[in-house]
Amino acid sequence: MDVRAHYARLFAHDAWANGEVLKAFARTPDVPEKALGRFAHLLSAERLWLERLEARPQTTPVWPTPELTRAAEELAALTRDWQAYVARLDDAALDRVVGYKNTKGEPWTSRVGDVLDHVLLHSQYHRGQIASDLRSAGHVPPATDFIHAVRNRLI
Repeated sequence: MDVRAHYARLFAHDAWANGEVLKAFARTPDVPEKALGRFAHLLSAERLWLERLEARPQTTPVWPTPELTRAAEELAALTRDWQAYVARLDDAALDRVVGYKNTKGEPWTSRVGDVLDHVLLHSQYHRGQIASDLRSAGHVPPATDFIHAVRNRLI
C-alpha cells in the first residue's frame, strides 16, 4: 500500500469514527457536557492542524463552545478537506517540514508525516475519553475501533 492510500484509509476511519460519535450523541438524551466539549475540541484540533499544514491562519479556538448542530457540518467539511489534502501527498511531502506557532505563540517545526500521525492519534485518544464519558453516564458508547471498521467493511 502506498503512502497516499494508507493515509486515505486512516482518515476515512477517522471520519467514520467521528460520525459514529455524532450518531451516539443524537440517540443519547443527556449527552455529558464533558463528552460534547471533547468532541468540539477534537474537531477544532483537526481543523487547526490542517490550517497549519496549509500555512493558513487559525480559524477556530482549540477548545470551542460545543455546538452539536454545527458539529455535523464541520465533520463533513473536515472529511472533504482532509481527503483533498491526503490526495496531494507523496513520500516527499511526508518528509517536508512545516513551521507554525502553537497556541502559546511559540514557534515550532514538524514533519508533515508526524503531524498527520498526531492528528489521527489525538482524535482516537479523545474518542476513547468520549466513550468513557458516555459509559460513566450510563450510556452505551459507539464502537469506533479501526479493526472493527475494517472487519465490517465500514471504511
